[in-house]
Amino acid sequence: MPTPPTDAPASPARTPSRRRVLAAMAAALPAASLPALPSRASAAPAAAASPAPAGLPGGGDLGPHVLVFDPATPDIQGTLDEIFRRQESAQFGDGRYQLLFTPGTYNGLNAQLGFYTSLAGLGLSPDDTTFNGDVTVDAGWFNGNATQNFWRSAENLALRPVNGTNRWAVAQAAPFRRMHVKGGLNLAPDGYGWASGGYIADSRIDGTVSPYSQQQWYSRDSSVGGWRNAVWNMVFSGVEGAPAQSFPDPPYTTLDTTPVSREKPFLYLDGTGYRVFLPEKRTNARGTTWGNGTPRGQSLPLGQFYVAKPGVDAATLNAALAQGLNLLLTPGIYHLDRPVDVQRPNTVVLGLGYATLVPDNGVTALKVADVDGVRLAGFLIDAGPVNSPTLLEIGPEGASASHAANPTTVQDVFIRIGGAGAGKATTSMVINSNHTIVDHTWVWRADHGDGVGWETNRADYGIRVNGDDVLATGLFVEHFNKYDVEWRGERGRTVFFQNEKAYDAPNQAAVQNGSTKGYAAYKIAAGVTTHEGWGLGSYCFYHVDPTIRQDHGFEAPEKPGVKLHDLLVVSLGGKGQYEHVINGVGAPTSGTSTVPSTVVSFP
Repeated sequence: MPTPPTDAPASPARTPSRRRVLAAMAAALPAASLPALPSRASAAPAAAASPAPAGLPGGGDLGPHVLVFDPATPDIQGTLDEIFRRQESAQFGDGRYQLLFTPGTYNGLNAQLGFYTSLAGLGLSPDDTTFNGDVTVDAGWFNGNATQNFWRSAENLALRPVNGTNRWAVAQAAPFRRMHVKGGLNLAPDGYGWASGGYIADSRIDGTVSPYSQQQWYSRDSSVGGWRNAVWNMVFSGVEGAPAQSFPDPPYTTLDTTPVSREKPFLYLDGTGYRVFLPEKRTNARGTTWGNGTPRGQSLPLGQFYVAKPGVDAATLNAALAQGLNLLLTPGIYHLDRPVDVQRPNTVVLGLGYATLVPDNGVTALKVADVDGVRLAGFLIDAGPVNSPTLLEIGPEGASASHAANPTTVQDVFIRIGGAGAGKATTSMVINSNHTIVDHTWVWRADHGDGVGWETNRADYGIRVNGDDVLATGLFVEHFNKYDVEWRGERGRTVFFQNEKAYDAPNQAAVQNGSTKGYAAYKIAAGVTTHEGWGLGSYCFYHVDPTIRQDHGFEAPEKPGVKLHDLLVVSLGGKGQYEHVINGVGAPTSGTSTVPSTVVSFP
């Protein structure tokens, strides 16, 4: 994560990951009992059960780490506080939690969210589940610095904050979706320490959103009562009430609509049964999907899902898929000895509570065939110690079918190489299928934690796009040894990109790319004739060798159909420098000033 500029509060030093073993509560609470935290042994593969639809009414048991509350549940606050105690600083721990709230009104709650904790309402609309209280992310665990507040989420709730403003001080992989804040939203930690996020979609904030120290932010298809400020890169598409286009001063990039969007699938209650709602695709979208009655889309009963629990293996998951079932991955860690293989059109793979897939023997964690309408959402892929050629593959090599009417969507699917332990992958995500929509991802080669080093968690490429007409909305890709994003397909579009080059490059020779100094963060291949992007930023922090020079953050062919808008590069504290923004265009970064160099339009 970015080191603060020299005029900002200093970041505490990063330390190796701390893996805690916390005791389970002595007594279980009614209706929302707390499970014991998993041990390392419990994360290991177990004998697979025969796949079958969940047998209990409403789709059945969602596992011990899904806690369901209703307004009459005793001591909800005590349960929330205990989970937060476990997860507040467990950045690379094994705990995973999904907190679900049935429709109704909950008074006086403050749900503080730590790592790998997802909180959601179970209504069809956010207004069905109302907190007269807060859903809070702050940074007390890290001395007031929110730049490592990763892997947590809030969805499908209405909030009436106690003091009028809800605090959501997050960094990457912390989506705020389908939320209605009946007040303001503060995106910075208490005391206005540094922050580096973030993402809002399909949400309504009645009051003002106040980013304060947030370096960058992307908001999509939402409504805001106002927006207070910008630091480096604030991007809006389809947001009612967004500030006007003004990049670079202030650095607002504003698109009136989002070209194509389809909201993330979500779990809800219909009577006494669980269902999964699949929102429909929108073109030129603006505003929320839920503000004018029932959202448009398709609803599936949970009986059409295999409800997976940690310990099942890939063969079990694939057998369930072969039977025509979708997958609901309940919270926990899933070890895989072969890829999860999605072959059927319109399959849904939905994770709860940051369910995590780990390929143990160098396999690809998940592959999708060249078919229509697959929806991947809400899970983490964690590279294993044996190098995987790829971790996530959308479409096989050479995929050619059109999916314009019904694209595959990849939403809140996050990829990590290192940090929780040794991990390697040559390319993290490969997109071969045409018309794929990647809506909010963080693809991260770890810069801190366990198993971190230039060769220890080697990962050359973050995302490689070979398919045509691929759209990325909210693209966060960081620290790869070579190209972070390499785009080879035609008519690609990206709305918002955030990047940091690899902090730990040992010297100039290690990043030399032929005659070019360094690998671009975002490279459009020379053969591409049409591409467009808005609000793209790359930062460098070469702390091992601060003399490293990077020719440019962005590389693109100079052709009439290739158009990039609102680009910036930043040297964090002068640790390394960019010579240009894109190709040979744009002023170099300078000294230790941590001031962006910008290009408004390319070419």
